[in-house]
Amino acid sequence: MKKVLLVAASAALAMGSFSVQASGEGDYNASGCIGCHGAGGKSSIPAYPNLAGQKSAYIVKQLKDFQSGARKDPTMSAMAALAAGKEQSIADYLAAQ
Repeated sequence: MKKVLLVAASAALAMGSFSVQASGEGDYNASGCIGCHGAGGKSSIPAYPNLAGQKSAYIVKQLKDFQSGARKDPTMSAMAALAAGKEQSIADYLAAQ
């Protein structure tokens, strides 16, 4: 399973598919998160936590912890690195779901 995730994450990184796009209402869609955490942060895979409705400050802290190495996971560390500078926008979007 981890091998599949790493391949998927690598493909996403190579294609540059992680993006934060404005929805027109000031909210943001964390499209790179969908693969594991589901649309709108509502995971259908038990191994991945739901991000929808989490407190914004918690999501920001987790992303920054993956970026700094305080939390370790190869896939999340790579994805969090791509989210640098967009943590609050991603967190606000997911918290509102």
